[in-house]
This record gives sequence, structure tokens and C-alpha cells, in this order.
Amino acid sequence: MTNQILSAQTGDSGSDGQFRRRATVAPWPGEFVSLADTEVFVRTAPAAPGAAPTVFVHGLGGSALNWTDLMDLLSKPAPGHRASKPFACQALDLPGFGFSPAPADGDYSVDARAAVVTALIENRASEPVHLVGNSLGGAICTRLAARRPDLVATLTLVSPALPDLRPRLLPLRLAVVTVPGVGRWLLKRLQQVPPARRAEMTFNDLFADPSLVEPERRHEVISEVIRRDGLVYAGDALLGSARALVAEYTRPGPGSLWHDATSVTAPTLVIYGSHDRLVDPSLA
Repeated sequence: MTNQILSAQTGDSGSDGQFRRRATVAPWPGEFVSLADTEVFVRTAPAAPGAAPTVFVHGLGGSALNWTDLMDLLSKPAPGHRASKPFACQALDLPGFGFSPAPADGDYSVDARAAVVTALIENRASEPVHLVGNSLGGAICTRLAARRPDLVATLTLVSPALPDLRPRLLPLRLAVVTVPGVGRWLLKRLQQVPPARRAEMTFNDLFADPSLVEPERRHEVISEVIRRDGLVYAGDALLGSARALVAEYTRPGPGSLWHDATSVTAPTLVIYGSHDRLVDPSLA
């Protein structure tokens, strides 16, 4: 794997060197896609003919909406770079998240998630794809790229949630949530907190500077919190996915995510955030 560390902002730097915020992009339209024994919701950004197929996989508790701005940037040539080529961007809601229904068999394991993304690529792409994953999605994409190299042209991992046994506050909090009985109790307590406050807690956990989050994005997250409060399977999806991620920490050598990482043959870009409190940037 080729390991690089990058820092980036969403926006443009003008000739005077001042950062200018880009216009907010509306969520991309989506549709339900049937894949064997499951159905997933997939958002697609319009692309020019011949654009390289690209698939995005979100993290724990996220959705395809997380990729809206990046899909906008990649779906058209970069200004001033004549050699750059656009990408045909698709982002799925993993089963149980976003608009995708819960898996019928209740399997939230990394293996099951990788199988869903594999089926989507086989269903929607005529050639190997550029595969992009964040957090839990990064773990899923690592496993897929290692075990189905024929489907992956390049791999991009943004703070991938690979096992890390060094104690840190927020990951330890995730482990506590997976304890039987404790997780459901905590979720019930959390649901008593107003949606706007819960969204703010998420921003504080995920962003070094939450003030940079655009008002439109804040509204989208709050609306999603409210919508998911009405889904009977939302808690199961979150707890099941968290337990599946923690379970990967105990996998033996040949079946582990770190072993999968050593098996990846696709050109790979790994991106970490220097102030990330969930995924330790020293893992880079």
C-alpha cells in the first residue's frame, strides 16, 4: 500500500491566497438498487461519458450524504488542470443507514457489508472502480480490495477504522456502547436529547473546528437525526455495526483487517486527520 498523509479544505484559494467557501451543493439524487437478497439506496452525481467509475462507502452512523461535496469536486475536471479527468461518482447507504433498509438477516458484520459493496460494483460497474471509504467504510473497502482485487482500480481510505488497541477516550466509548444491555440503555438516554443538540455533539466529535460546518449541512444532519428517530431498526443498525467493528479487533492473523491491508495490490492513498479524536493519526 502506498501511504500518504494529506490535509485539505473544501473551497478554493483565489489569486490573493484567501480561502473562499464554495457554493453549497444540494444532495445528489438517489434510487433503490436491488442486490440479490438486499436493497440499498444509491446516490449518483451526473458524469460525462467515459468518466471513471467511483464508489464511496460511508462510516459508522453516516450515509451517502457524507460524500456530497467530494462527489461534486470529482465529477467534473479540476479548474486549471487540463489533464484531470472526471469521475462517475456513486455513494451507497449501507444496509440499516441512510435510506437503505436493515438487512433481512440482521448481519452487520464487515464481511456482510463488503459483500453488499461487492454486489453493487458487480451490478453497476463495467470495469474496476476507484473505491473510497471512511472510518467503518474504510475497513469495509480494505477487506473488499484485499479479497476482490479484480474489482478495484485504486483504493482511497479516509481515517480507516482498522483495529487499534491503544486506549483513547472516544474509541473506548464506542466499545462500552457494544456491551449487551448498556448500548440500548445509552441510546434511549441519548434519544431524550434534542436532535439539534445531538447533531452538535456529532460535529464536536468529528470536526477540529465545528464552526466551519455550513448551515445547510447542519440542517441536513439534524433532519436525518429526526428521521432516523422514527425508524424501528435504527438502534439495531448502529449497535450491530459498532459490535461488528469491535469484533474485528479480536480476529486472528490471516482473517484480520491488518492482514487484509498487507494484501491490497491496488494503488492506495491513505488520508488521516492530524486532530482526529476517533481514529488515531499515528496509525498512518
